[in-house]
Amino acid sequence: MRLSILSTVLAVSASFCAAAPAAVATQDTFTKVTSGLKFEIDGVAKYWAGTNGYWIPFLMNNTDIDITFDHIAAAGMKIVRTWGFNDVTAVPSKGTPWFQSFVPGAQPVINLGAEGLQRLDYVVASAAKRGIKLIIPFVNNWGDYGGMAAYAKYYNLNVANNNNSAWYNSAAAQTQYQAYIKAVVSRYVNSTAILGWELANEPRCNGCPTSTITTWATSTSKFIKSIDKNHLVAMGDEGFGLPSDGTTYPYSYGEGVDFAKNLAIPDLDFGTLHLYPESWSITTESGTPWVQAHAKACVAAKKPCLFEEYGVKDTAKCTNIRPWQKASLATEGMAGDLYWQAGETLSYGKSHDDGNTVYPGDANWQCMVVEHGVEVKAKV
Repeated sequence: MRLSILSTVLAVSASFCAAAPAAVATQDTFTKVTSGLKFEIDGVAKYWAGTNGYWIPFLMNNTDIDITFDHIAAAGMKIVRTWGFNDVTAVPSKGTPWFQSFVPGAQPVINLGAEGLQRLDYVVASAAKRGIKLIIPFVNNWGDYGGMAAYAKYYNLNVANNNNSAWYNSAAAQTQYQAYIKAVVSRYVNSTAILGWELANEPRCNGCPTSTITTWATSTSKFIKSIDKNHLVAMGDEGFGLPSDGTTYPYSYGEGVDFAKNLAIPDLDFGTLHLYPESWSITTESGTPWVQAHAKACVAAKKPCLFEEYGVKDTAKCTNIRPWQKASLATEGMAGDLYWQAGETLSYGKSHDDGNTVYPGDANWQCMVVEHGVEVKAKV
């Protein structure tokens, strides 16, 4: 999801426990993919429901993190996708989280401190205690929380009009990107709270040949597997570029993505798809065939598909979204769905509402989370 503004989470300083557990003891197992195109989580292979909460690692109050995961777990959701990046071009004031800095005239810094990756440490530990599995991408295609644009600014790369080919092809940028990946992965290589890693959030390369992203995804996924053979890896893309319809948006290849070719990359374990009809200027009714087309491609590739982001900003969320959820649940090749996004009432007020946010207890929570959860639980 591309955010229109940064969450107010970054601007809020709350009470903070600096100490994070050095290790998480758990009897759980690493998630794996079954021949039946399902995620096997803690020994159970089935369809799973979950959500996105990009903002969770940026909370400076540990109790806020715990409460958020308490509500998610109580609702029966198993998977949470959250940001593993927070890149800045100027080091912020004390009390504001940041994970990596690209300050002009200085070397890039990966923040291992209390306002850096120790925040992610606590998120992983808190999720583990509640049996929640995390999906964590390493960089953003968009400018929110730095992303590829922060690298590009530092290394003087031209990434205008969302054509990020310079970033994908820059040896300097990719070296630092892989250094950051290694710093994150090495902290959690033995944690069963991690379901999988994603190369990026919604990688695109507008107007580029699809080989640009495919080549990058091939080398990056191979690098991740070389340092972590315990966890699954996916690209984290929106699912653009399908051979069944390569001419109309969002099935076309104009964003530089070829879904089927990327699925064939040996070190990518599952496919991902997103759905935002309002942003993409398509009808909500086109959501179901979008899900089904990707499921078909995943079946052909013998890899599961995860419907990992979807949402609408209008008031008829349930009317529009429930058919997508039902289609995903019923279609072979689909392993789960994660709506965008979970909200929470925190120590300083409500988490950021981007228009898609669903808070515990509201009407949309009942239909999108509770009712859908009952259906998922009943799915054999």
